[in-house]
Order: sequence, then structure tokens, then C-alpha cells
Amino acid sequence: MLEMVLIAPWIFFLFIGALDWGFYSNALISMQAAVRSAALYTSGPGGLAADSATACTIVLGEIRKLPNIGSAVTTCGTNPIVTAEAISGPDGIAATRVSVRYQSIALVPIPGLLAKQFTLTRIAVMRVRT
Repeated sequence: MLEMVLIAPWIFFLFIGALDWGFYSNALISMQAAVRSAALYTSGPGGLAADSATACTIVLGEIRKLPNIGSAVTTCGTNPIVTAEAISGPDGIAATRVSVRYQSIALVPIPGLLAKQFTLTRIAVMRVRT
């Protein structure tokens, strides 16, 4: 019993850390898929490279299951912030750049390892298809 009392706080601490890493990893994977899908759409022919409104809809569809997004969020003005812009790619050919910024839920901080909240930013650059 004494050993269990001494070791229980450490087990609880490790469990909370694993849970927080799970939330962070899920958000990171969802964000990468969202920015990739939005960049794929905006790289289509027909002048879609700067279509932030549709890129926002695509991103929201991809990250809908994240804890602080849900079905209530319908715009991309505060969390997440989605921008799409037409740029000249590294090779001088027309491209699109989609940027998505997302702030995670408040996690249990672990000093030196995990912060209380994360701000994730993902950027995708893709050549415009003709």
C-alpha cells in the first residue's frame, strides 16, 4: 500500500502527459491534412489561388473534430486563421500559399516539456495547375 501511495502521483503525472501529447499530435496531423487539402484546391485552374473563403471551408471540414472547433465555428477570423494568396513560386511560376494558424486547447503544463497552450502554424505552397 505504501509503495502504491508513493508511486501513484508519478503514474498520474505520466498519464496526463501522454494524454496531452495525444491532443497535440492529433491537432498537428489534422492541421497538416487541412492545409494540404486547401492548397490542393487553391492550386486548381481558374484563378482560385487567393480564394481564402473556400480554403477556410475546406480547413474547417478537416479540423472539425478538434476540441475547440466543433460545429459552432463557421469562420476563419480568430481560431483558426486561414489565408490563401497567389504568389510567384521559387521557380518563377504562379503558385498558391495557404497558411493555417490554430491555437490548441489549454493542456496540463509540464515544466520544461509541454506548454499550457500551443499555437500551430502550417504553410503549404503549391504550383498552380493549368
